[in-house]
Amino acid sequence: MKKKKIGIGSLSLLLFIVGCLFSFTFNNLRIGDNILTYIGLKAWSNGNSGTHYTIFYSLLFFIPSLILGYKFKEDFGSKVGKILSTIMVTIIVINSLLFTSVF
Repeated sequence: MKKKKIGIGSLSLLLFIVGCLFSFTFNNLRIGDNILTYIGLKAWSNGNSGTHYTIFYSLLFFIPSLILGYKFKEDFGSKVGKILSTIMVTIIVINSLLFTSVF
């Protein structure tokens, strides 16, 4: 079996992990909310309720992860990062289209 090298495509997996840390809650700790508050951005559209923006900010990590995974296929972790990022982007887009209130 050919050993894959670590390269730019390996960032695909790393960006996916950062995107997950940014968008999920672990033991009541919302890392994405804390980061957004620290840099002065709102995490919610209406104080502590409304649209949760961190899931959309996580796309800033998932989409580059997907692109790097497609572009640098031969690097270590690029395939896993590409597949997982594709799943997350699909879930976020479908969820946004189906369950976000326009009114």
